[in-house]
Amino acid sequence: MRVALVDYDSGNLHSAQKAVALMGRDLGAEVLVTSDPAVVRGADRIVLPGDGAFPACKAALDAVPGMVEALEDAVLTRGVPFMGICVGMQMLAGLGHEYRETPGLGWIGGEIRAIDAPGLKVPHMGWNDLAVRQAHPVLEGVASGDHAYFVHSWQFQVADPAHLLAVVDYGGQVTAVVGRDNIVGCQFHPEKSQAVGLRIIANFLRWRP
Repeated sequence: MRVALVDYDSGNLHSAQKAVALMGRDLGAEVLVTSDPAVVRGADRIVLPGDGAFPACKAALDAVPGMVEALEDAVLTRGVPFMGICVGMQMLAGLGHEYRETPGLGWIGGEIRAIDAPGLKVPHMGWNDLAVRQAHPVLEGVASGDHAYFVHSWQFQVADPAHLLAVVDYGGQVTAVVGRDNIVGCQFHPEKSQAVGLRIIANFLRWRP
């Protein structure tokens, strides 16, 4: 199994690579941090991390020659399992509103809007309790009340409730996990979420949508 972590200078690559390699060890997984579209096209699993502002991350991804096309071919055309993390998850949306309107990949309908949490600090930072809304293979063994680690000021408002897999409460419902078909995204950082995050990564590596 070859797992491609997409490198576009906007991701928390070191800790993500370590976590994926740890959970993929028994599967013989080869974990590749890469900015080469050919490697992404040939991968058995793809992870798109992201840290920072939505417009900057999307611009950086678009700036890697052939990368968006390689992702679309692998994920949308051939059905390669895909995980987006943090802003890598947000870019699945059709549109982001951070600083300015920025088109996303449009793989899951919805928009990225500011967290509205009166009386609470934004960014939403630290541990929060997941509330699982729908069963999903990547969430197997994860229960409502399990903790995950978040750092974000913007959230994914999905268009179709069927694509909303888990939420947290932060002055109201905040999206935590989205998914459809062979695509899943986590707003939190599974690589920093200890046992719960490692379980999600392990489930993703074993997932056969």
